[in-house]
Amino acid sequence: MARKTGSSGEKTARDLQIAATKLFARHGYAAVSMRQIAAEIGVQAGALYLYTPDKQSLLFDLMHRHMQELLDAWQEESKLLPDDPKSQLVGFVRFHIRFHLKRVDEVFIAYMELRNLSDSNFASITSQRQAYENHLKAILKSGVESGKFNLADPKLATYSIIAMLTGINTWFRDEGRLASTSVEDIYLDMVLGIVCCKSRQQPD
Repeated sequence: MARKTGSSGEKTARDLQIAATKLFARHGYAAVSMRQIAAEIGVQAGALYLYTPDKQSLLFDLMHRHMQELLDAWQEESKLLPDDPKSQLVGFVRFHIRFHLKRVDEVFIAYMELRNLSDSNFASITSQRQAYENHLKAILKSGVESGKFNLADPKLATYSIIAMLTGINTWFRDEGRLASTSVEDIYLDMVLGIVCCKSRQQPD
């Protein structure tokens, strides 16, 4: 996204990101106009085009930024983990839950608004998502190859685990019955059960 230079311009650029994220998450990309976003941050609609070429570019920028932050954060987190599959899986699960619960609107947009991206933008975001998924798939494959995990298909398990963990965002509330730390522990136990236990259909 193009940025207008200067402290005032930088503030408006940040305000634009925040307002667009809130409105897209609340009403959906298709239902939100540039005029609504401008009104949210107190500028004329025409002023927004100093910061973004159009609404499609704005949506892409939000999703790209979110995915890049996710990839960068995991890269740093993974450096701190022991070099064994179980420790890495535990670290991944805890990281994924904590990162996503702090970014409810961003996560909603990243999953629900893919259909509204242009073909080239869709391909770019999908590539980022695959890069993130590949980190988990590599952990699972390593666990299978070392004999520590029992999985018939690490790729399918990757999709299932990420969907399960990301789904927490759809129902978790800070004021709910369980604290986020308790939810994290429970989901970690479920993931470890998936990778470490044989299904009833498999012979001993």
